[in-house]
Amino acid sequence: MSFDCHMKTPWLNSSGNLPTHLEYPDCSMAAMVERTAKEHPNLCAYVFFGRRTSYARLLEKIEECARALRANGISKGDKVSIALPNCPQGVTMFYAVNMIGAVANMIHPLSSEKEIEHFVSESESKLVVTLDQFYGKFENVRKEIALDKLLITSIKDEVGPVVRFGYNMTEGRKHEKIPPEADIILWNDFLESGRAYTGSYRDDADSHGTSVILYSGGTTRVSKGICLSSYNFNALAKQIVSVNPGYNPGDKMLAVMPIFHGFGLGISIHTSLCQGGNCILVPRFTPDSYVKLMLKYRCNYIAGVPALFEALIRMPKMKKADLSFLKGVFSGGDSLSVELKRKMDRYLDEHNSPVQVREGYGTTECVTASCLTPAHRFKEGSIGIPLPDMYYKIVKPGTCDELEYGATGEICVAGPTVMLGYNGHEEENANTLKQHPDGMKWVHTGDLGVMDKDGFVYFKQRLKRMIITNGYNVYPSQLENVFDSHDKVHMSCVIGVPDPTRQQRVKVFIMLKKGIEPSKEIEAELMEHAGKNIAKYALPREIEFRDSFPQTLVGKVAYRVLEEEEIRKNAQDEAIEGDAAQCGTASSCVHGCTAKSRHS
Repeated sequence: MSFDCHMKTPWLNSSGNLPTHLEYPDCSMAAMVERTAKEHPNLCAYVFFGRRTSYARLLEKIEECARALRANGISKGDKVSIALPNCPQGVTMFYAVNMIGAVANMIHPLSSEKEIEHFVSESESKLVVTLDQFYGKFENVRKEIALDKLLITSIKDEVGPVVRFGYNMTEGRKHEKIPPEADIILWNDFLESGRAYTGSYRDDADSHGTSVILYSGGTTRVSKGICLSSYNFNALAKQIVSVNPGYNPGDKMLAVMPIFHGFGLGISIHTSLCQGGNCILVPRFTPDSYVKLMLKYRCNYIAGVPALFEALIRMPKMKKADLSFLKGVFSGGDSLSVELKRKMDRYLDEHNSPVQVREGYGTTECVTASCLTPAHRFKEGSIGIPLPDMYYKIVKPGTCDELEYGATGEICVAGPTVMLGYNGHEEENANTLKQHPDGMKWVHTGDLGVMDKDGFVYFKQRLKRMIITNGYNVYPSQLENVFDSHDKVHMSCVIGVPDPTRQQRVKVFIMLKKGIEPSKEIEAELMEHAGKNIAKYALPREIEFRDSFPQTLVGKVAYRVLEEEEIRKNAQDEAIEGDAAQCGTASSCVHGCTAKSRHS
């Protein structure tokens, strides 16, 4: 079913059909960038704080860094942890590691010490590179685990003199100074060792072995290392360009999604550099800086999570903005509500944009996006159709049994971007990567979805996020769409709360729009709105208003945090009720209080 469905839904543009099958380069990621550098040596590869770097210079920097890695004892197959934001050192190191046949272990630099300890030790990294501002955290990690080499760089290592002076006077003053006796390698000394190295350094012939480890996480409790190959990343780059036929050398990509995330690394960086694009590197951003850079550089392609776009349309600087330069606006990393898509599309149209938001869906187990809304064919609520050579099927959860069109089940994905497996988690591999009777290796995503007869896929939500109340299945994302459509609601998050009689009861957290204060009247208004659009069994039993929602490191709403808060709250309530039961009546209470006032 999924094969026919995929083939019956070709990618379309104004000039006709685009191929559903592509040829993929059997080479390293570094070789792909090298190819671009030789074709377009004078084009700008990236801009960082206003400083431009050409493709010819980028290739020189990668080779210099590759020699330095060899000079410092890093060999083919060794792991190098890269804990950097979107900065030139991160890009250079990533491709240099790939060029020598080593493995890039990508870490969020804002991870906790315990998380970093886990990422570095589980990957058995021989070298870690991070920014000077995170030195203290990584030095503490060194006290707990064996770490041979700690390489320290700074934002000011890759900026011009004017920006460097400003950095030293502002941001640089906030960071604790590194002790002069610290056992570290400084970035410039590291590169100098590479310039002196004369031995062979290139060993990137194997494009199918593990080249990158990215980490799952954010909304899940256990973060697992996901092993990906150069072939996976190169295939993704070819797929993305094929479904964006207007993607030309020199086009600007606002690289705001982080390089330790599949979306940022695979699309914002690697796809752009394979195509001769110009990456506007953003190490740390706010909605304000996002708008400033997008308008300053007239970026052709922008990407973000839904929460970012929600903030974008409220920015005062955007009121009179002309967005006619846009060629692609992509939403990923979290579910884009129907209401937010409508608002964004209206907003883009009002600001002269020739394009609308295109939602993607994917998992890190397939690098990132494997499904995307076509530019000229849209179905409301759909996440689009599979990218070329990617196959989707919907199966009965817990099985490999394919369901009929229109039936809700687990989304499974196969194709050239499917991971090699989890690093050191064989049981998880067996649960997630399965060979089906069709002979193909499928990723069982743990997400619920539906496929229609045209091959369009509809994401419901995480399988584990589904709420079961009184025997009914409730899908939080559907309820969130309803609440988000109310004109006083900025954002909502629906969770299931443990309940002794219903198994779970539905609770909704609401962020109201600016200037609107919570009240009983608004609560009643929202429940009336919900009652008109939601089945009675799925209606929330409780509304809680919040000024903000907890977020994961990549900007998703961390619904797990809200769930855990409720679990702790319930446990406290049960303990208090237990105390009250032991106290008995008010007259016999040894605490000298009524049970109601003492334990409520």
